[in-house]
Amino acid sequence: MLDHLIKGGTVVDGTGAAPRLADVGIRDGRIVAVGEVSEEAAEVIDATGKLVIPGAIDPHTHYDAQLFWDPGASPSNVHGVTTIIGGNCGFTLAPLRPDDARYTAEMLAAVEGMSVQALHEGVPWGWESFADYLDALEGSIGVNAAFLVGHCALRRYVMGSDSIGNEATAEQVAEMQRVLAESLDAGGLGFSTTLSRTHSDGDGQPVASRWSTTEELLALCEVVGQKPGTTLEAMTDGCLDKFSDEEIELFTDMSATAKRPLNWNVLTIDSREPDRIPRQLSAGDIARAKGGRVVALTLPVQVPMNMSFLNHCGLFLIPGWKDVLGLPVPERMAKLQDPEVQATMVAQSQAPEAGVFKRLADFDNYLIGDTYSEANEGLKGRRVADIAAERGTGAFATLIDIVVADELRTILWPIPPDGDAASWELRRQTWWDERAMLGGSDAGAHLDRMCGGNFPTRFLGDTLRGRKLVPLERAVQLMTQVPAELFGLVDRGLIAEGFHADVVVVDPETVGSELAELVHDLPGGSARLTADPIGVERVLVNGRVVVVDGKPTGELAGAVLRSGRDTRTVATS
Repeated sequence: MLDHLIKGGTVVDGTGAAPRLADVGIRDGRIVAVGEVSEEAAEVIDATGKLVIPGAIDPHTHYDAQLFWDPGASPSNVHGVTTIIGGNCGFTLAPLRPDDARYTAEMLAAVEGMSVQALHEGVPWGWESFADYLDALEGSIGVNAAFLVGHCALRRYVMGSDSIGNEATAEQVAEMQRVLAESLDAGGLGFSTTLSRTHSDGDGQPVASRWSTTEELLALCEVVGQKPGTTLEAMTDGCLDKFSDEEIELFTDMSATAKRPLNWNVLTIDSREPDRIPRQLSAGDIARAKGGRVVALTLPVQVPMNMSFLNHCGLFLIPGWKDVLGLPVPERMAKLQDPEVQATMVAQSQAPEAGVFKRLADFDNYLIGDTYSEANEGLKGRRVADIAAERGTGAFATLIDIVVADELRTILWPIPPDGDAASWELRRQTWWDERAMLGGSDAGAHLDRMCGGNFPTRFLGDTLRGRKLVPLERAVQLMTQVPAELFGLVDRGLIAEGFHADVVVVDPETVGSELAELVHDLPGGSARLTADPIGVERVLVNGRVVVVDGKPTGELAGAVLRSGRDTRTVATS
């Protein structure tokens, strides 16, 4: 007898093949039949008029901590994500010296917008090795999860506080290699690092990986190349704007040294800067010529990010702005009201070195979100340009007047500048390019600023009833088979006999996402943005039902995916 029979649905199997009517039989966590299935089942799921697709695979998340208090990885799980990749950008919770938990929590709060209180209260710190960390999650999560080994954790573990401000000695590099090898043997998916200037720790210092040399990075990549089923992930300043020749060479050399694919986050697409895409994707061509493979992650939807002059967000990353925004609140408010300071900040936000953060400088097109003072009553939902016109003041000066009245607590929503038809056409073209892959949700990070984990339902809704930029079968393939093949995930990413039963049933007429809303459900009552799904009727992970009608069932059916056992080595040439 089957455990589940999904009957009469339209199967989009993930291969890119056309949709077809078929039943799906599931037993012992695997798909055992696809087609006309007559065998009896303990549960029959009527999928008439519904789509039956593989679970989505999210290649760039930061759920490493959240899984301890939220084992389902919400909201990704209710939007059809059944497998996540964690440990990105060089940030992991292991390996970890016992007295480094506080430093690590404060670093994650600074670089990934996580709540320090939630990290302290919700994470059962106490492991040391990467094996211990994976074991702590084993059997207690609701999604499949694989974790890269972070460079910052490796450096801190080996070098302690000397990891900040210092190059590693030959002996320290050798010890990092040993610990990385041990971590990969335990099941770490590969190695991740960051050299991005946007990443500073809780003390305001560049994170540990930013102090490494190219020789250190390549030495660690050598170790990755010795372990089966592994991969690489990296980030530099150029990921946020345009690569330098040196950055392309670094990514190429890392991939060629390890003989493993390297993915980077994130390729932003904007028709106003059309030359960015060819430049960023050229890293893939140069890598291929050297026997490597470099793949860009890019999102299929726009993810609005709320901003605030009070809490760390993208505004703090505009070059020069942290000199003001890093001040104590009373001093910050006084500086912001100085017309000369305002003029300097506007100039800094529009200077070439602002790179991708120039996108945040369109102050006319900010929408006012939640406000907190009587002076700002009635401004919620209004555009700054309209308010400025009424007051006869400039857009940035108007914005500052509003946030200062709220003691900087005002929530701001920049209107994305890249929603024009030309930008969407560039995205469509990129989705067919083998040098790019869907990803970049950052789910689990920047919790009170953005909500990217709902991209599968939003993309499906747009594909079926919105812009319809790619066929349904291609949209599904991009979220399933393509990432499964990049990471070498064994028997995942397809609706096919013998594959793990990671399956999603959705209503094509309604599938989508509600708007994000702020809730206070993190440990300690900290806030995050989340969004409910629309039209997600069932989600199965390893053959067990984890979501029914958009609500989690509480089933902890996920597996910790370990390299070499649950992954195979992916060739780079």
